[in-house]
Amino acid sequence: MSTGRIAVRYATPILELAVEKNVLDNVKADMESFISVCEENKDFSLMLKSPIIPHLKKAEILKKIFSGKVNDLTLQTFELLTRKSRENLLEAIAEEFLHLYNIKKGLAEVSVTTSIELDADMRKAFEKLAKEISGKEPLLTEKVDPEIVGGYILKLGDRQLDDSVSGQLKELKLKFSKNK
Repeated sequence: MSTGRIAVRYATPILELAVEKNVLDNVKADMESFISVCEENKDFSLMLKSPIIPHLKKAEILKKIFSGKVNDLTLQTFELLTRKSRENLLEAIAEEFLHLYNIKKGLAEVSVTTSIELDADMRKAFEKLAKEISGKEPLLTEKVDPEIVGGYILKLGDRQLDDSVSGQLKELKLKFSKNK
């Protein structure tokens, strides 16, 4: 079974339980903090995925790091997943939880790539465009990629709007190659 499907299988009941216990926003914050720990500390992330380190040792490490800093439900989730030997999927489960949270709250995950950093007016314009397209409140993530030369690439879920100079040049190249 793929990592994504397993992550959905675990993240869904965590979300439902968090809603039931009325701690959804707390668990969301915990998952964001867990993901940031994994991103900032590659050794921690590698430790979770290591088949050499025993599961009980990983559970102890997780408990020492997060005990008293996260919601009880989050800590219980970490303990359950290590008992089930799924600690290597914790990061994917946390990311899937955030994705499901956004769906539950009616937020659209939107990524915009530009050649320059966005100012406040441009950010508002992209948020407005994303809201018009998706009909949901956008959760905007910005990326800067000088290789697109100019314009932007807007990604909304499985949709992509490529209005970049590099994208237009690729289209022209494709048209010229077809019209030989």
